[in-house]
Amino acid sequence: MDSGNVAWILASAALVCMMIPALALFYGGMVGSRRILNMMMMCFGGASLVAVLWALFGYSLAFGNSVGGLGLIGDVTEFPGLGQLMAEDGEASIPVALFAAFQLFFACVTTALVAGAAAGRMKFGAWMLFAGIWATIVYFPVAHWVFAFSSEDGSVTGGWIASGIEAIDFAGGTAVHMNAGAAALALALVLGKSSGWPMVEHAKPHSRPLVLVGAGLLWVGWFGFNAGSALSAGHSASVVFLNTAVAASAGLLAWALVERVRRGAATSMGAASGLISALVAITPACGAVSPLGAVAIGAIAGAVCSLAIELKYRLGYDDSLDVVGVHLVGGILGTLLIGLFATDAAPNGVSGLFYGGGVELLGVQSLATVTVLAYSFGITWVLAKILDKTIGLRINPEDEMRGIDLAAHSELAYLTDEDPVELGSPQRA
Repeated sequence: MDSGNVAWILASAALVCMMIPALALFYGGMVGSRRILNMMMMCFGGASLVAVLWALFGYSLAFGNSVGGLGLIGDVTEFPGLGQLMAEDGEASIPVALFAAFQLFFACVTTALVAGAAAGRMKFGAWMLFAGIWATIVYFPVAHWVFAFSSEDGSVTGGWIASGIEAIDFAGGTAVHMNAGAAALALALVLGKSSGWPMVEHAKPHSRPLVLVGAGLLWVGWFGFNAGSALSAGHSASVVFLNTAVAASAGLLAWALVERVRRGAATSMGAASGLISALVAITPACGAVSPLGAVAIGAIAGAVCSLAIELKYRLGYDDSLDVVGVHLVGGILGTLLIGLFATDAAPNGVSGLFYGGGVELLGVQSLATVTVLAYSFGITWVLAKILDKTIGLRINPEDEMRGIDLAAHSELAYLTDEDPVELGSPQRA
C-alpha cells in the first residue's frame, strides 16, 4: 500500500460524497419554496438507497469479472455484500475496499442527478422505487462498460467500452452525465409537464444564493471526482486537477458572455449553470487534453449548453432543472471533443484530430456516446412507463399546485404565521 495514494483517494471519496448535499442545495435553490424539501429528499433518499444496493450487489455488477467475457455486465456472485473486500491485498496501491467506496459515490451522485427532471411532480415512493431499479438495470451495467478495465494478465475481463473499443472517459462523461441526462429526458417525457408549464409561477427558483452555494460546493467536490479518478496522488491527478479548474472557469465566463449578448445581463443562475456545464464536459476529457484544450472545452460547453437549455421549450418536454441541457449536452460535448483536442502529452497519452491523431479516436468516442445514450434512454423510458401504469408516478394536481413538500413529507422548509401546524408535528421540533 502507498500511504499517499490511500490518503488522496480517502479525501477524494469524501469530496465526491460532499457532491450529494451540494447537488441537493443546487437543485433545492432552483425550485419553489414549497418544493425544496422534496427535491433535497429525492437526492438524499435516492443516493442512500443506491449505496445499500451497491454493497449488496451493485459493486459486483459494475466491477466483477465480465460474464462470459462479453464486457456487458459483471458477475453478481463475485462480491455479494462486499465481505471479500475486507482482506488486504498486498499488491494493490490502494485497498480494494477504498476503491469500492470511491465508486459508490459515483453511483449515488448519478442517480441523484436524474431527480432534477422530476422536480415537484413525482411521488416520493415512486421515485425511490424508480431510483433503485434504475441503478440496477442502467447505471451498474453502464459503469461496467466504462469503468471496469481488464487486468494485464488477462485473468479479469472488463467492460467493452473501457477494454474493448478503448474509448476515453476519464471520470464519467458517459457513465455519469450522459447516462443521467438521457434518463432524465426519458423520465420527463413519461411524467409529462408540470401543471401550467411553461409558466409555472409556484416552481420558480426561490433562492439563487442557495444555487450558487451548491454550485460552488460541487466545484470543490469535482476535484475529488476527476482528480481522484487517477487513483493515485501523482502527476496524472495534478494535470487533471488543473484542467478541471480552468475548464470550469472558462465555462462560467462563456455562459455569462452569451447571456450578456443575448439578454443584456449576466445572471447568477447562468454563472452557476455555466460552471456546472463546463465541469460536466471536462469530466471525460480531463486526462486527455492540455490546459488550453480544457479551456476550449469548458468555453464551448458553457456557450452551447446556454443555448441547449431552451430546447425544452421548443420540443415541449419539461426538464425542470435542465438536466438534459447541462448534463446530457455537456457530457456529449466533452466526450466527442476528446476526438479533437486530445494530446499524447496528457496522461491518457492519445492524440485527437487537432494533434495529428486522425479521426479514429473521434469514431470510437462517437460509438461509446451513441450506445450509452440509446441504452439509457430506452431502458429508462420502458421502466418509467411500467411504473406509471402500475403504481403511478405523478402526485395529484392539487398537491402539485400547493407544493409537494407538505403532501409528501408533512413539513415545510419555511413556515409563516398562516401555516397551520399541530403541536408535536415535525415543523415545531
